[in-house]
Amino acid sequence: MREIIEFILEAEKLKSVTRKVKPLGLDRYENSAEHSWQLCMFALALARFADTSIDLNRVIRMLLVHDIGEIDTGDTIAFAEGGCEERKAAELAAVTRIFGLLPKGQGADLLALWREFAHGETPEARFANAVDRAMPVLLNLNNNGQSWRENGISFERVVRRIAPPIQAGCPAMWDYLEPLLEEARTKGLFGL
Repeated sequence: MREIIEFILEAEKLKSVTRKVKPLGLDRYENSAEHSWQLCMFALALARFADTSIDLNRVIRMLLVHDIGEIDTGDTIAFAEGGCEERKAAELAAVTRIFGLLPKGQGADLLALWREFAHGETPEARFANAVDRAMPVLLNLNNNGQSWRENGISFERVVRRIAPPIQAGCPAMWDYLEPLLEEARTKGLFGL
């Protein structure tokens, strides 16, 4: 019991990790815990559009743990380029520490889910990654490109970062987003 309580109190810190996008209608930035919750809800609603048959329970579990490492590393904007290997190594060290607080079997299971998400090779991981990449786009499309404009993120950079994982895990989502992104470009919602 003590180990589980220590873990959940450590996981509480995810609420203090500030992201770069604002929730719709709010002046503050979202936190990583809110993001993880929203992705789980999104996956539940979007599951029938997965490219292949998926284990939705596994997807949700991945989405709940995929950003736990940000407790130690902080958030990196979804559209960041470069430094990926260094960030992944830092996140691996962080999740190893955090999941290590749990009893051995539980911690190992969560670490395996985190690794599966990070590698993106299973149908569940591809779908989870598609959901993760789509959500910041949806927020930006509905808040006048807030984080794109604030962080100088170009249309080309957004497409380069999100198209491959979304097409791999949920092609129907890409079919939905692509014309919306083109429309956002004509409206000037991207940074320079």
